[in-house]
Parts: sequence; C-alpha cells; structure tokens
Amino acid sequence: MGSLSIWHWLIVLAIALLLFGRGKIPELMGDVAKGIKSFKKGMNDDEDTSSTQATSRTVEHKADETK
Repeated sequence: MGSLSIWHWLIVLAIALLLFGRGKIPELMGDVAKGIKSFKKGMNDDEDTSSTQATSRTVEHKADETK
C-alpha cells in the first residue's frame, strides 16, 4: 500500500508532460543547471575576494607617547 508501482510513475510523468509540454522540461532543467553554476561561481568569487582582502589589508598603529 505504501509503495508506488510503475503505473503510478507513468501517470505522474504523463501529467507532468501535459502541464509543461515536451520542450519545457529540458528548458527548466537547463535553467536550474545555469543557476547552480552561477551560484558556485559566486561562492568561489566570494572566497577569492575575502582571501585577497585579508592578505592585502594593513593596519597602522601609532603608539601614544604620554609622559
């Protein structure tokens, strides 16, 4: 009762094809892949900028000379 048979999956696939059409599903998957790639690229760019900022940042400190 809890498992889905092959007929259930075929019906779900047929409904998905009716809703989205044959050409729309590959288009959606391509857009998802582009989104994932741009997210990974953004994460790598963010790591690169934070590592270069940490090494190139200098802090100047002047000691107080009070007598």
